[in-house]
Amino acid sequence: MAVLDDLSGFEFEDLIEDVFRNLGYENVRQAEKTADEGRDVIMEEVVDGTRRAIIVECKHTGTVGRPVVQKLHSAIATFDFDGPKSGMVVTTGRFTNPAEEYAERLQENDDPYPIDLLDGEDLREIADEIGLDLYNGRIEILCDETLRPFDPTADVDAPVQEAIRDIENLEVADLPAPYSVATFRPVVAVTTDTNAVFETSVGVIHRINDRTQVVVHAERGHPQVADDNVATLVTENLNATIDLDTEQFGNVFNEIDERRFGQTQTEYKEWAVDRLQEYHTTTVSYTGDNNVTYTKTCEPNRSDISVQSIEPVYLPEICHTIELQEYTYPYEYYAAGPSRVTTENGIHRCVHCDTSGVDRIYTYCPNCGAIACTSHTKTERLEGEPVCTGCAVTERFALKTKYFYDEDNLSTFREEYAEMPLHKKAMENKLLVGVSVVAMLLLIIGLLAVGGVI
Repeated sequence: MAVLDDLSGFEFEDLIEDVFRNLGYENVRQAEKTADEGRDVIMEEVVDGTRRAIIVECKHTGTVGRPVVQKLHSAIATFDFDGPKSGMVVTTGRFTNPAEEYAERLQENDDPYPIDLLDGEDLREIADEIGLDLYNGRIEILCDETLRPFDPTADVDAPVQEAIRDIENLEVADLPAPYSVATFRPVVAVTTDTNAVFETSVGVIHRINDRTQVVVHAERGHPQVADDNVATLVTENLNATIDLDTEQFGNVFNEIDERRFGQTQTEYKEWAVDRLQEYHTTTVSYTGDNNVTYTKTCEPNRSDISVQSIEPVYLPEICHTIELQEYTYPYEYYAAGPSRVTTENGIHRCVHCDTSGVDRIYTYCPNCGAIACTSHTKTERLEGEPVCTGCAVTERFALKTKYFYDEDNLSTFREEYAEMPLHKKAMENKLLVGVSVVAMLLLIIGLLAVGGVI
């Protein structure tokens, strides 16, 4: 196991903590490094419905003798836990015969505090099982699970159809099939417990007892915390993952892209612990025995932060692109079956201005394919259908601007307008007619008043 020789004793304990967490043990945590009383890692497991504690002694040495096993047996007996307890000694090297005989005798005598031994050979086998890179003491991420990229009870482009239904003058049945790309992005859900007590001569001045779960975008080797909506999407669907089968998904999407995890699981754990140290660090004011006010910066130790689980999974990012004549509309979201978090909604956005959002009214222009807001949507004079200001041909009639699909429609209306009687021409600007009528009535009333008629 010489490949681990460069690790310090503390680094080896960090590694063993990761190993047992990946093997499915619960509440895996390290004891205080300053005075561990023979206990390096503490963890729990449930066997036949009974929870038991396991005290692990880590020895990064070539040979482990009987005194180490005996010391651990005493530490187990004094460990405060309401339930059965056992122990384990883990080493990169080997155990002496007396050490193995002592552990075997505990098992044979049904001792209440049995101890298992894991040597370097055992660690090699475990390494293969969980993807441990022995050359740097890191846990590699082995993940082939993904959240569902689409709702199996609906069409893959159902979200696009749903968005299109909000657009006036556009029918879902008339839509071309969108071009769909599924990008499987790596994320890790990290659950941690932080327990720390800060004391001075006056007693406890600050206490931290917090469970935190964060979802981290794990691409490109630079972890980033996901926003709350994405984190909720991931955590609420972690128990409903499926195999990442690119061949199967290739029959559904036009393109498939699977990204790689940027770092090892161990590095994500260390990154999360660093962030939580910063997050929980605070300055506390307290009054001393001499009635003087003091301040103290309370920063939890790394050993105060226990990583309970690191769950890798792929988060599908779906991008639908739909072509409508002259315009292209993207619709992008993170998916988990029927649930999704929209990241780009080009359908609910006016192509002519910054107006966007699902709470606005948008209308489809059949002349050019534009989706436009009410300020940029007019009525085509000849056809009586919507037309956007971006493509419409315009001309003023009766001092009012009229909108047309093209020059042919404009020319046709010119001919019609020329043949109209005067009163119909006037009605091409009803507002002007209305204002004129009101002005005329006011003029008549004024004349009658001057003449003394009224």
